[in-house]
Amino acid sequence: MKSTVPQIPNVPVRHGKVRDVYDFGDKLLLVATDRISAFDWVLPTDIPDKGRVLTKISEFWFDKVDVDDHLLSMDPADVPLPTGFDVDPLRGRSMVVDKTSVIPIECVVRGYLAGSGWKEYKKSGTVCGIKLPTGLVESDKLPEPIFTPATKEETGHDENISFERMCDIVGKDLSEHLRNLSLSIYGQGAEYALQQGIIIADTKFEFGKTKNQVLLIDEVLTPDSSRFWPQDLYVPGGAQRSFDKQFVRDWLESTGWDKNSEPPELPPDVVTKTREIYIEGYERLSGQAFPWK
Repeated sequence: MKSTVPQIPNVPVRHGKVRDVYDFGDKLLLVATDRISAFDWVLPTDIPDKGRVLTKISEFWFDKVDVDDHLLSMDPADVPLPTGFDVDPLRGRSMVVDKTSVIPIECVVRGYLAGSGWKEYKKSGTVCGIKLPTGLVESDKLPEPIFTPATKEETGHDENISFERMCDIVGKDLSEHLRNLSLSIYGQGAEYALQQGIIIADTKFEFGKTKNQVLLIDEVLTPDSSRFWPQDLYVPGGAQRSFDKQFVRDWLESTGWDKNSEPPELPPDVVTKTREIYIEGYERLSGQAFPWK
């Protein structure tokens, strides 16, 4: 099952794993496609409406959290598109944003022990070098959220780094500012989501600079940048059900794919279920029906 997101002709564009970024000078148009990535591969099968789900969730959070951000408009017609271009297929999956100088750090906040953090903790009792209490189990809530930065990599995995290394890369003052911002945004989001029955286990933020300020950019607190767990099913001591692409990862793991060659096509039932998971996450979070059902 493959969806089609039209390309805008004659406009400079950068194609990311799941987004197309069009450059209009002082503004960018971010178009969230329906592509899905896993294990550092873009899969050959799209998830219909995934881009719209992520865009709606980002729009919700940009409006909700108290932070300066890059969002200018949700209407792709607010940039000078080529004459005659049909803008309708881009509606719902596009954001017009301020162009910034991207800060080359993934600002990761972890509130629960999962993923690479759990793997490191089992070996050393630390997460990104931060010492944690003994006796924690997988998916345990941490005593308090921790800030664990990573480098931004164009290909492959982002690399976890210490806060001290972050200071070396972008400077101490900016690092402390980004740490405080990240913990604040996570705290606001996690508190609200819990009221909606969703645990935000961890997340990553990106920031950019203009001449005068630091802005939250890209997506924010989505199932692609965060782990969303249903609170009513939460049981520490193992992996949790999640409103994200973990369902796809689990299916890929079951196929025997070696992760070094082209990934297999997703079967229709996996595509349908993944779409339903993303939509359920949005609807639980926002309390609103997804418009493109």
